[in-house]
Amino acid sequence: MYFLNSKEQMGWIEVITGCMFAGKTEEFIRRLVRLSYAKFKIQVFKPEIDNRYSENKVVSHSQNSVEAMPVKDSAELLSRIELTTNVVGIDEVQFFDNNIVKAADSLADKGIIVIVNGLDKDFRGESFLNVEQLMTRAEEVKKLHAICVKCGNLANRTQRLINGKPANYYDPIVLIGEKDKYEARCRHCHEVTY
Repeated sequence: MYFLNSKEQMGWIEVITGCMFAGKTEEFIRRLVRLSYAKFKIQVFKPEIDNRYSENKVVSHSQNSVEAMPVKDSAELLSRIELTTNVVGIDEVQFFDNNIVKAADSLADKGIIVIVNGLDKDFRGESFLNVEQLMTRAEEVKKLHAICVKCGNLANRTQRLINGKPANYYDPIVLIGEKDKYEARCRHCHEVTY
């Protein structure tokens, strides 16, 4: 049996993606906790604009959490990596600049396990470019689904609501929110106005 016993023999990218309310953060935290049992040195990062539940934690809808360092962009994230780190977790990766793709590749090439978590599509149903690129580079992609709040079908889209009505296609892409602004919907129930 062959065992990985040096940092140089490791290094890969895992992507956890899907729509809102699909359990992405739960899966993200579960993977990080599992690696912590093996005594890996783990650093978790989150975009500083996402302070829904906590400034310095990644928190799931069910209130499970893990400590995280808020950063403004991929350059700051890279500058905060410690020499002894084996695993880097990146939450809400869709909110990072496109250089996060090169950053994740670079870390994996250096022997670090990189686990990213984020939406694959925006509220319009169009892909986030950095997540799309990370999925093509990743060794593992886990796409999770929610249940459509309208019909009970498999949901793979995030419906944005403004005053209870579907958002306009030309609204800003980034709007931090939860159940007050978003719902999980299937392809048939997802709506965007023009």
